[in-house]
Amino acid sequence: MKLLVFGGSGKMGSSVAWDLVKQEDVEQVGLVDTSRNGLNRVQEWIGSSKIVLHELDLKDRAASVELMRTYDVGVVTLPNRKLSYRVAEYAIEAGLDLVDILEEYHRRPDAYEVEGLEIPAGMDLNTYGEDLHERLAAKGIKYLDGMGFAPGMSNLALGSGIDQLDSTEVAIARVGGIPDKPYAQRHPLKYMVTWAFSHVLREYMVRVNVIKDGEAVEVDALTDRENFQFKACGVDEALECAITPGMPSYLFTRPELKEFAEKTIRWPGHFSSIDTLKSCGLLDLEPVEVGGNQVVPRDVLLALIRPRLLPGEGETDVCIMWTSAEGHKDRRRVRIDSYLWDRADRNNGITSMARVTGFSAAIGALFLGRGLIPGEGIIAPEDGIRGDTYTAYCEELAKRDIHIEERIQLL
Repeated sequence: MKLLVFGGSGKMGSSVAWDLVKQEDVEQVGLVDTSRNGLNRVQEWIGSSKIVLHELDLKDRAASVELMRTYDVGVVTLPNRKLSYRVAEYAIEAGLDLVDILEEYHRRPDAYEVEGLEIPAGMDLNTYGEDLHERLAAKGIKYLDGMGFAPGMSNLALGSGIDQLDSTEVAIARVGGIPDKPYAQRHPLKYMVTWAFSHVLREYMVRVNVIKDGEAVEVDALTDRENFQFKACGVDEALECAITPGMPSYLFTRPELKEFAEKTIRWPGHFSSIDTLKSCGLLDLEPVEVGGNQVVPRDVLLALIRPRLLPGEGETDVCIMWTSAEGHKDRRRVRIDSYLWDRADRNNGITSMARVTGFSAAIGALFLGRGLIPGEGIIAPEDGIRGDTYTAYCEELAKRDIHIEERIQLL
């Protein structure tokens, strides 16, 4: 099969390509980006004759559609919603199945900080999402949406727990990428950039839909915090987590839940530092006047802090997941937990975040190309990969030295 990676010179796109070229049934991997230098760098790093470079501006609809028609599956690893939705529109014309790592459910785009999302005239966010789904389905196109780490792997692990229970009341996913412990104190916020930090800050500021008492309600991000001890995968570490917008598809695919939320994991103390920045107005997007100039506080903060959050020489990250599905099995109260503690690949220079996100997206694309994903239109991960297909997904992860540990306990 031939696969096309959008954002192919980025960390996530390059990790997708690095994985795909190793698969026997993959004939060609195209990399799309605007930077020829970036594309050349990735091609040199991967060193495979399967790689084909496409320097392309996605503003060019005709050229984009023409290129997409020459591939079997596309993988979208673009940095914002505007570009991701643009590719989705092109896919309808090109007839291309897609996988997207974007952290939202396209049938219900959230209304906060829309990152330039272009909504057709006469539509709002909800009607556009449904219209996009219907037009994709009408063309027989499969769009596996939110197939990375969180959303993606977390959706699948939590979904597996739910599927094993006769009924599920509570479903919580806790996920995050953080500096490996020896490096956390070297950076502000005990954090290190592993993907677009501007998007991380967005997730800290928006309102989030969760399920409480069987009803979908909107809450502030970073609420309902937990401090917990992670004791799994041979690790024993104190961590914290708080609500963020990571797996919104569950509100629509598993509406029977009584409680549901996705939470981001960080080292203890991170969220209190974010509270300070927020209270000072440094995460605001409303311009303020400074010395006669209008400046956006968050842009200033990003310019100052991002260089200090970049990994130093030899510094690596870890990615953590703990999902819990609680309900009944054979009339007994049961909880099924899934755990992950993944470290970076130092030998090949691949961050843990790129491994769990990029490799997960690559597996999703391979499953699409192999005809293993049911449905048409926009498909949430927990609907597209379950049962035997989820078992196959975990087997594929294990081949990449990524391991999900599952535990079942009576309550």
